[in-house]
Amino acid sequence: MQEVVILEKVYGDRSGFLKLDRKLKSLFGELEVEWKLSAVKKNWVKVTLSGEDEEISANLLREEFGEVPYRLSAVKEGDTYRGRFIDLGKVGYGAYVDIGIFSPRSKDALLPLYYLKGVFGNLPVREMIRRFGWVDNLPVEVEVTEVEFGAREVQVAFSEPQLKRIKEWLGDGYDKLFVAGTVSENVEKALIQTGHGRDVRRIEELGLMETLLILKKGTQAPGIIKEIGPLLKGAIIGAIKFQ
Repeated sequence: MQEVVILEKVYGDRSGFLKLDRKLKSLFGELEVEWKLSAVKKNWVKVTLSGEDEEISANLLREEFGEVPYRLSAVKEGDTYRGRFIDLGKVGYGAYVDIGIFSPRSKDALLPLYYLKGVFGNLPVREMIRRFGWVDNLPVEVEVTEVEFGAREVQVAFSEPQLKRIKEWLGDGYDKLFVAGTVSENVEKALIQTGHGRDVRRIEELGLMETLLILKKGTQAPGIIKEIGPLLKGAIIGAIKFQ
């Protein structure tokens, strides 16, 4: 038996389990393997594999989705990790990112306030979160800048590609919605049901249960949230507003 904790989370309406199951059927094809999906600490997804081809399947999983570092000792300064915002707005000295450190105890990585202010200007953290549309579980890529093993503290900065992407989101003039907690198919269904499919310029899957909607010019994010929000139970929606 092989167990892999992949870099995806299932939470909210939990529709991600069905979608992930379909993805694994396609990924494993004719391989002799069975799998079971479950959520572990902080909603990361564990895939338990058994069968003749379980080792090949585990390697395919790691290539396709990535694997959490699990141990603090595996986290290296200068390395890049995919993680998720967590507990946004609960502290004023930065923003936390869960990169999947479980041992010796759960530990989230900190994007410190001085770093965020250096990048985005002299704004309070909670104002950044509101203005930038950040929501818990939004996937972000970070680079580890400091690991303090004694205090078990990890500090990070956005990776260059991630920072470039955030700045593009903030600078292109299109209102945007970040929807976390349901699969993109449900978001599309809600848009069609409310007649707002025509107001969306582009839909991007940021993760299994995280979707970015880029709205057309003249379409305002708050109006779309009001319409589709009630149809997306368990989802959290953040917005970047220009209009």
